[in-house]
Amino acid sequence: MILNENYQLSNGIEIPKLGLGTWFIDDKDAAQAVVDAVKAGYRHIDTAQAYGNESGIGQGIKNCGLNREDLFITTKLAAEVKSYEEAVSSINQSLETLDLDYIDMMIIHSPQPWADFDEEERFFEGNREAWQALEEAYQAGKLRAIGVSNFQKEDLDNILSNCTVKPMVNQILAHISNTPFDLIAYTQDQGILVEAYSPIAHGELFKNEKVAAIAEKYDVSIPQLSIRYTLQLGLLPLPKTANPEHMKNNAGVDFTISDEDMEALKNVERIKDYGEASGMPVFGGKLK
Repeated sequence: MILNENYQLSNGIEIPKLGLGTWFIDDKDAAQAVVDAVKAGYRHIDTAQAYGNESGIGQGIKNCGLNREDLFITTKLAAEVKSYEEAVSSINQSLETLDLDYIDMMIIHSPQPWADFDEEERFFEGNREAWQALEEAYQAGKLRAIGVSNFQKEDLDNILSNCTVKPMVNQILAHISNTPFDLIAYTQDQGILVEAYSPIAHGELFKNEKVAAIAEKYDVSIPQLSIRYTLQLGLLPLPKTANPEHMKNNAGVDFTISDEDMEALKNVERIKDYGEASGMPVFGGKLK
């Protein structure tokens, strides 16, 4: 069962192969989402400073009935934090807000502040400073692992050529119809695990007839097919839901997609519109 399986990060730490994403889950609902996820068998919860729900996640960790060490908790340094001092302060703030003695993994949410996402300026110096703060917190035992998110090759190279500790993950948008194969291959070649957020394309894959037909062939849901697809690429999917039934469904991925169907899924026409999520920078929008 996938919920009992782990990947191993480059520093030897084990990370559950399927995580619960908590983007768009309100702080007031976050504790219950953690409790429900744990009840469904999840041990890996992914949050971020930008989600505004670290406090609720922390409460859920206390309420869920498990020992702290049985859970893997990830949070993210806000994309706007691009100086050493701010990063040190933000790391400590997350520990305080989550009310934890340590965080399993903390990652830089984006190489660029959201307002500058996809612009030419890559904030290389700011990312090196933020990384230094993460390295120091890692070496001090406040963080068990560190990584990045939304980093392109040039952003990774900036860290890799200046770091003492290599990033352990790169969390990126990756799903059927939008899979950045070159970036995935490059990241994996560096010994960095790729995590896939929005593996169900923020719900847009439900509208794709080709994907629906392949899901039907395996007698699985579109989310199950989408999550299995990312797993077969060696990625760690982070489907987001606060619905206990969806949590259970998303974990039912103990089947194998044939090579032929994987090829078909790799070549599904690219999504051009993410519906109401299109205004988000990661889906091609610009923050006003």
